[in-house]
Amino acid sequence: MPSQPGEVQVRPGTEADLGALTELYNHYVRETAITFDVTPFTPQERRRWLLSYSEDGPHRLLVATEGPESRILGYATSSPFQAKAAYSTSVEVSVYCAPGAAGRGIGTLLYEALFEALATEDVHRAYAGVTEPNPASDRLHRRFGFSVVGTYREVGRKFGRYWDVTRYERRLGQA
Repeated sequence: MPSQPGEVQVRPGTEADLGALTELYNHYVRETAITFDVTPFTPQERRRWLLSYSEDGPHRLLVATEGPESRILGYATSSPFQAKAAYSTSVEVSVYCAPGAAGRGIGTLLYEALFEALATEDVHRAYAGVTEPNPASDRLHRRFGFSVVGTYREVGRKFGRYWDVTRYERRLGQA
């Protein structure tokens, strides 16, 4: 059922979203240190990334859309934390809002949906990294029960300077 003007919906990401998701992410690649990627992607280069997610299971891609045209306002992901098998009950989470969508509660809406979906999965911990300074992302993660586990000092270089990344963790599930 199409959404009404101004109505925000959260749903799993699909291949049809690839162009818009790539454009959204490339904004952060070009304009910010929020991601340490330094070269924008083509949709074809991001296709494998998109296809690594499923509608169920611990690794998901959720998108927030608005209006009948389903304009993408942001997305959240839960990805493998590390490649080794013993890490399978941990995920790395992230959320990106489209330019102009920040401050509207889109990140909160996406994380609510993501953590609700993960509640039924065999996932014990969620981890996130925040390039500093980023007070809005720090607030979002604390609001969702994340705690700081440490800060990597000057771990990434972008735009001619070094950036710190604060690492967060949150317990998930009942076990």
